[in-house]
Amino acid sequence: MADFIEQVRRFIETHQEWAGLVTGLLTLGESLVLVGLFVPATALMLVTGGLVGSGTLDGWTILAWGIAGAIIGDAISYGLGRWLGPGILRRRPLNRQRQTVARARLFFYRYGFASVLLGRFLGPIRAIIPTVAGVMGMPNGRFQLANVLSAVVWMPVMLAPGYLTARGMEDGLAGGGGQIVMFIGTAISVVLGLWLLATLLRPRRQTPASRRAKI
Repeated sequence: MADFIEQVRRFIETHQEWAGLVTGLLTLGESLVLVGLFVPATALMLVTGGLVGSGTLDGWTILAWGIAGAIIGDAISYGLGRWLGPGILRRRPLNRQRQTVARARLFFYRYGFASVLLGRFLGPIRAIIPTVAGVMGMPNGRFQLANVLSAVVWMPVMLAPGYLTARGMEDGLAGGGGQIVMFIGTAISVVLGLWLLATLLRPRRQTPASRRAKI
């Protein structure tokens, strides 16, 4: 896997005109059911963020392509769930990921709309939540709203650690500003992680009717 990440990094750095498209394909693949289980999105986005921070790549181009790929990937996964129904979760190879599928279904059952927003940040179930939402009949409009909102937040968050580290290293050559930038980036990551954890662990008691309304 490390060799694959290094190859992608070299290709992007050497062929900068393809960087946006490659980023879009990576985020699309990461968001596709099954495929996303095997795409090392976190490591690749760290690398890409570092290239943006060093000035090698244009940040706005990378953001636009990355967000678009993430939205399209989740939309395809959701559409497959709506089209194929519950049977898709019992077919190979998803039937070999029973524990992950069970967690995704429980997460969606508990949190509905919020599960699509937060699911993109949760590695183990990230690529399955959209399909589960489709299988369980989440209205298309609500899903796409959560899909777009989560992608717009997720992409900058994924790029931020690599970007801030690269900027911090450059600023550190000139003085102590780099340490401040890296501290801010670390603080943002910690706050986001604590918020997600608190949201997931917050007890909720709902009637069946409220659960259906939420979906």
